[in-house]
Amino acid sequence: MTGFFDDLETRSADRRAADLAEALPQQIARAKALPGYAEALADVDPEAITDAAALAALPVLRKSDLGRAQAANPPFGGFTVKPPSGFAHVFQSPGPIYEPGGIDRDWWRFGRVLHAVGIGPGDIVQNCFGYHLTPAGMLFENGARAVGAAVLPAGTGQTELQVTAARDVGVTAYAGTPDYLKVILDKADSMGVTLGITKATVGGGALFPSLRAEYRERGISCLQSYGTADLGNIAYESAAMEGMIVDEHVVVEIVTPGTGTPVAPGEVGEVVVTTLNPDYPLIRFATGDLSAIMEGQSPCGRTNLRIKGWMGRADQTTKIKGMFIRPEQVAALVARHEEIVKARVIASREGEMDAMTVRIEAAGGDGADYARTVADVLKLKGAVEVVAPGSLPKDGLVIEDQRSYD
Repeated sequence: MTGFFDDLETRSADRRAADLAEALPQQIARAKALPGYAEALADVDPEAITDAAALAALPVLRKSDLGRAQAANPPFGGFTVKPPSGFAHVFQSPGPIYEPGGIDRDWWRFGRVLHAVGIGPGDIVQNCFGYHLTPAGMLFENGARAVGAAVLPAGTGQTELQVTAARDVGVTAYAGTPDYLKVILDKADSMGVTLGITKATVGGGALFPSLRAEYRERGISCLQSYGTADLGNIAYESAAMEGMIVDEHVVVEIVTPGTGTPVAPGEVGEVVVTTLNPDYPLIRFATGDLSAIMEGQSPCGRTNLRIKGWMGRADQTTKIKGMFIRPEQVAALVARHEEIVKARVIASREGEMDAMTVRIEAAGGDGADYARTVADVLKLKGAVEVVAPGSLPKDGLVIEDQRSYD
């Protein structure tokens, strides 16, 4: 498959600016009419907000703000244009945070993500993102529908059955976390099964160069995308693999972490996104992720802004095996056992897979109990090491990411 998903991807800078100058005031006006923005946008003139520079004067909305608003006004905190019953889906992410979902108009905007890796009519996508409560599975399901591909809704687990299904139905493409495709491929090798997967679109974690190279050696083109449950697609790779191209229906700013102040071009900062989704107008939503703007445009011919991709977290929140681990979860782990002094979660790599080790400072205690608490509170299983009180560094870190992103 060649070409572009639509002509928005190749707009001139002048046309893109003119389109944004028309769409952005309309979106600000939608947001201003919602209870969630009643105070923050009370004095804002929507007609004056026509570009990213004007957006910079507006307050930043953080996930913690959204959580508090949802607790006071469930489930969406007054930030949606339609009531919960007006959406196709209602999702719950850890927090809990509730997100709406639609199935019309490629609502999550992942069609261009799949198109960029060559997925289209005739393909069958093994979708290994979760379908339970959280929206990741539906993001890629809707994207596949937008490009005319069929879907095997696989989720994770039962790897032998996944291999069997992929063989039997003729799967040609994969969607899921970067690591899990290797799990499927290795299982297929052990079963003596040859799979027909030649395309992969991955997200929910970093795609390490060594893993991409392994997939390439297996004849699989693997590109990554960057999105969130709240915003949908933010940016995606093309075959040029030079940075990530910003989606055509969001405005991305890079700001000094913890503020709303844009950094100088090329500097690393926090990704702040304004979406043009008319159903869910999030304005200057802080992702907590770090990235930087790249100069120039992609050699693939797409003309929109590029970012360098995911470069870590502005806070200590860390994604391991596709799941966020937050400092407050580590605090909850410590609170479960009175003999625990402190704890530290360490993210590392074992081969081509994410690994998690939890070091617990305690004067004894039951390591098996700690392991069960780790799985319950962090929602992930990992190695547990009990160390003597005073052993952990006094550097303020409760989550340490030892993975290299070079």
